[in-house]
Amino acid sequence: MLDAAFMCRWMSATAVAVDRDEARLTDLDSAIGDADHGANLRRGFTAVAAALDKEPPGTPGAVLALAGRQLISTVGGASGPLYGTLLRRMGKELGDADEVTREQLARALGAGVAAVGLLGGAAAGDKTMLDALLPAVDALGESFGAAADAAGAGAAATVPLRARKGRASYLGERSVGHQDPGAASAALLIGALVEAAA
Repeated sequence: MLDAAFMCRWMSATAVAVDRDEARLTDLDSAIGDADHGANLRRGFTAVAAALDKEPPGTPGAVLALAGRQLISTVGGASGPLYGTLLRRMGKELGDADEVTREQLARALGAGVAAVGLLGGAAAGDKTMLDALLPAVDALGESFGAAADAAGAGAAATVPLRARKGRASYLGERSVGHQDPGAASAALLIGALVEAAA
């Protein structure tokens, strides 16, 4: 079973991963975006980790809701609202339960991903964070490792795609040949589940 402490470890592991990969995320965003994705997410998840350290909520859903609020209030551009929506919707889906199963977390992730899709008007293959998150939803029912692998493969698969959403879509064919930075950071988020479970 997954409790609030697990969710805190997940968010902290994500903060560490984003900090470690800040330069890579920014390099990816330099090619097809605003060149600020790494710095923005680092600021946001650092704030999430600090808030959870200061006053950790008592349920898994409350942890994710708090993390989502922190991201919305500290991350500029589109990333804050998108990641904030993802985590807040997951928190709402998990409700007030003291513990949840991995299968329940997978369903919550599915609900969060659907909310992100509605907010951004994106779908699979649009070269966005959804291309990493959607494969992870089904795989999370199998294991954390399978979800991390699926998200990583999904992010890598954005390289040959032409962006149809976000700033990268303005580049048209020139967006082809670059990994989507949002998909790359989403893969870090899902990959951190493995560390939280270790």
